[in-house]
Amino acid sequence: MLNTFLSHQWKGFFRSRGKGTSIAVQIIMGLLILYLLLCALAAGFFMDKLIHQFYPDRIVMDVFNGLILYYFAMEFLSRMQIQELPTLAIVPYLHLKIPKRKLVNFLNIRALFSPFNIFPMFLFFPFIILNVMGSYGSFAGWMYMLAILSLSLFNNYLALYVKRLSISNTRFVIIGFLVLIALGLLEYFGVFSIAAVSNQVFTSVSEQPLIALVFPLLAILVFTLNASYLRNNLYIEELRAGEEKKSSTDYPFLDRFGAAGQLAALEIKLILRNKRSKSTVSKGLLFIFYGLLFYKQDELAQNNFALMLFAAVFMTGNMVLLYGQFMFGWQSSEFDGLLSNKVSVRNFFKAKLLLFTLASTVLTLVVSLYGFISWKILVVQFAAYFFSIGIAPIVVMYMATFNYKAIDMKSGSSFNWQGVGATSMLMSLPVFLIPYLFYVPFNMMGKPFWGLAALGIAGLIGFLTRSFWIDVLVNAFNKRKYKIAEGFRKK
Repeated sequence: MLNTFLSHQWKGFFRSRGKGTSIAVQIIMGLLILYLLLCALAAGFFMDKLIHQFYPDRIVMDVFNGLILYYFAMEFLSRMQIQELPTLAIVPYLHLKIPKRKLVNFLNIRALFSPFNIFPMFLFFPFIILNVMGSYGSFAGWMYMLAILSLSLFNNYLALYVKRLSISNTRFVIIGFLVLIALGLLEYFGVFSIAAVSNQVFTSVSEQPLIALVFPLLAILVFTLNASYLRNNLYIEELRAGEEKKSSTDYPFLDRFGAAGQLAALEIKLILRNKRSKSTVSKGLLFIFYGLLFYKQDELAQNNFALMLFAAVFMTGNMVLLYGQFMFGWQSSEFDGLLSNKVSVRNFFKAKLLLFTLASTVLTLVVSLYGFISWKILVVQFAAYFFSIGIAPIVVMYMATFNYKAIDMKSGSSFNWQGVGATSMLMSLPVFLIPYLFYVPFNMMGKPFWGLAALGIAGLIGFLTRSFWIDVLVNAFNKRKYKIAEGFRKK
């Protein structure tokens, strides 16, 4: 039965509309995942050297042990934002005489096909083989690996379980958000440290390897909870709560993101079918050659990343700047219809964020070729990438709520100032200046890499707290939506 389900999924993919575009996107995403896996593998092999470089006064194993639970805590937050909830895959089978157990098993097995479940093996296993097994023996090393795999599965099914609970009851979202805030405050004030707890736990595992058997038990417990919840709620009304069944689009890979993915698919059509939007996006592709002007060997040798950071932000986030500054203007001709229709403003913003994230990810993959010049360039670019998906879109979209100028979609973008106002011209300033608020203080202390790390972490925090920022954007939009509509009527 499992093979039958997987066969149907495979046929559904290849028989869908727009499969050519979907395959092309899957190839690009596959290359990106492969690249990140290779980076994780390299980090795993050289982790002891990296720890020595960043923490010269600390014991390598203490740092590594403290990193494990911290990594999985951050991974869990990422899963909550990105990992899909594949419940709609079984809707066509619910009216058939198929045991619930088999449907639930299919959902649970399908959930394993996630890049999140692979990354920990590439990142942690090389260090365990080279260092843990050498210092504590093979048995301790195998127990470490078992613990890593179990934590990955624990996160996998816990994220799915929490997301399903949050769909049926919004209280879980509020409670979860308050718990995260409390943990963050405790970590910040030094009352509680995930790294310290992790170090204690895995130090115990290195001394008494059988303690690692606790982690598979936790994974089995969460798997059982998730399976039990699915068996008790395996009804179309429950599965579709919070995610509507969508009609087929030309970009099926976006269906997994729900209504926001459907709106993003429509946005892509808008870009490709109109002269102004198409020329704006095409013009942005030319800026990927900025690195040839700013990435200089003498600057790299001196770890002077100031100008490089400007180029990296522009290359990885030019879609946010060039396209995002006219965020509502692209829909100016049908803006009144959007206000009177049942289009969720929240999903509208989520669609824009999804589009910006996909564009920045693809651009970052392309400009990563500059890494052949020096590995330092990759550090700069990934710091800029996290900024471009976590902070820059929020800033640009908030300022876009002050732009009330309509856009003629039929005209080109060259020497075309229609829709360009003071707000759209000024919004690029904070996007370029904010990164230096993180970088410059550390650079002045002689720690430029710490400045890049601070920028990347800030961007990642912004990415993981998108739900909060979307609420801020929705409130700002609701305050000014009628002014925007009035401005768009003045052609």
